[in-house]
Amino acid sequence: MKNNYKTNIQLLDLISGLKKQSREKEVPLWRDIAIRLERPTRNCPEVNLSRINRYTKENDLILVPGKVLGAGELNHQLTVAALGFSGSARNKITAAGGSCLSIQELMDKNPEGSKVRIMG
Repeated sequence: MKNNYKTNIQLLDLISGLKKQSREKEVPLWRDIAIRLERPTRNCPEVNLSRINRYTKENDLILVPGKVLGAGELNHQLTVAALGFSGSARNKITAAGGSCLSIQELMDKNPEGSKVRIMG
């Protein structure tokens, strides 16, 4: 019989850190992301660069509670935080002048969660 709980230590630490930050700073964004990450992995969103490019503008701050894939092109500079990146997605984002962050790094840089857009 399959276990119905997560075993990835880093992911469990991230989820508990998000919930703690949400309680301390009273920011509902981090709790929402923690709840999304608690879902089964098969329900984790995978967002292509073409979709990110279509729905964002210059210097946006994007949070993907899943994986960013490299299909498509990126025409403007932005910061993307995600649980994971494909190699081609990371290369295309940095080539466009943007930056790739983990969710933990975003939470440390922006504890209030201001001006963050969720995709996925």
